[in-house]
Amino acid sequence: EDAIRVAVNGYGAIGKRVVDAVRLQPDMVLAGVADVATDWRPRILEQGGVPLFGADAAHVSAMEAAGLRVTGTFDELLTRSDVVVDCTPKGRGAENARLYRDIGVKFVVQGGEAHEVAGHSFVAEVNFAEAVGRTGTRVVSCNTTSIVRTLGALAGNGLVERARGTLMRRATDPWESHMGGIMNTVVPEADIPSHQALDAQTVLPNLDVVTMAVRVPQTLAHVHMWSVDLTRPASLEEVLAAFGDSPRIARARMSDGLTAINTVKEVASDMGRPRGDLYEVVLWEEMLTVRGTELFYGYMVDNLAIVIPETIDAVRALGGWVTDAGTSIRMTNESLGIRGGVWPPV
Repeated sequence: EDAIRVAVNGYGAIGKRVVDAVRLQPDMVLAGVADVATDWRPRILEQGGVPLFGADAAHVSAMEAAGLRVTGTFDELLTRSDVVVDCTPKGRGAENARLYRDIGVKFVVQGGEAHEVAGHSFVAEVNFAEAVGRTGTRVVSCNTTSIVRTLGALAGNGLVERARGTLMRRATDPWESHMGGIMNTVVPEADIPSHQALDAQTVLPNLDVVTMAVRVPQTLAHVHMWSVDLTRPASLEEVLAAFGDSPRIARARMSDGLTAINTVKEVASDMGRPRGDLYEVVLWEEMLTVRGTELFYGYMVDNLAIVIPETIDAVRALGGWVTDAGTSIRMTNESLGIRGGVWPPV
């Protein structure tokens, strides 16, 4: 069977991770990467032998003038691709989606775009089957992915009555922290619910969820704190078993010294994870508390990495190359070294 030919549009923080993940899949081949930059980013890409394409003829000329080897234009890349993963800046994916539909190439957009851009929002463990055969889908944002994974695992075991969460959002991506962000303050977001709760309902429409968010002056990861009203009294063991249903939810133990987001990121780096990436939601085991029908827990979210396995699964689903969620999730997890349970794995 022929490999899935995947194009990546945009080689930024998410795009470069998608590129690396695609190249690890046994059933995919990277058709090429399109971008507009002429700085260090495409030079790194070029060193890896990946075909580089310019967004249009003018960008091809600019890239060539900068000494880059360019294979062609983005339109030419699309003709040799089965699926395009759009990793362009927020808002651009909506414009590009019209092009993808006109050409007839299947597409994945990122969570910065509105649900309506693809008409479908995706988290592999919850609604993989709905994406099979679609023209396009939207991988929801990092925070929304974590919400759907954790509450979806509980809901799948009939445990969720309603959920209320507070999100401490990192201020900016680390590689852009010299360009903005915040310092010596925290910035509450005015809207309650914050947009992540509404976004989660595009995947789990019957979920009673409200979120509040505040931006904090650090760039390592997001942190969530959750209070969940259960449908019935449950034991801690039952809750752990529900979370254990997801191979993309891991548990960190403060007793192992994993007491903060920096220590968890350090372990990821020491384990050899590329860029110290965490594809899993990492729950702190000691924080899990059950009091009758109330559940409390907290976890961290790596906003640059958590959506990568979802993106790979979305690619498989769109073309119907794999129609079973469990099969695709296992393939992706094996390729990226993802596993649930106590983290890091012993």
